Amino acid sequence: MIPTDSDTSAVVQNKQRQGSVSVQILVKEALIAIQDKKAMDVIIMDMYEVSGLADYFILCSGSTDIQVKAIAESVETRLKLECQESPWHVEGAEHRQWVLLDYIDLVIHIFTPERREFYDLERLWSDAPSEIVGEGPVSILHS
Repeated sequence: MIPTDSDTSAVVQNKQRQGSVSVQILVKEALIAIQDKKAMDVIIMDMYEVSGLADYFILCSGSTDIQVKAIAESVETRLKLECQESPWHVEGAEHRQWVLLDYIDLVIHIFTPERREFYDLERLWSDAPSEIVGEGPVSILHS
């Protein structure tokens, strides 16, 4: 059966986060989980002005499919425990080459290095302000 416009608008209307924490807190907790599993090349992108998809993207890499899985599980567990949030949608968990965790306002992309290079989201969304995440606080988060 082909979905109609009313079917897809109902899905979009039901797309909302469960918890009440701000997206900035969600980002900070996700980054803790990502860094806990030693993800590489962590970048946060402020998508607020350039896309209606989400307020923020977090991109990171795991050196193997096992590390990609561990990062994804770490994020899901931490955001459930600390923020009472579960992803609205998950893609790629079976293949573990590119796992996408969609928390409505925050979308987390966890790649193997090869997949990240191939899809090159940093270039695709180059008009979005971005920041390489290190040990210090993230300055890109808007209120």
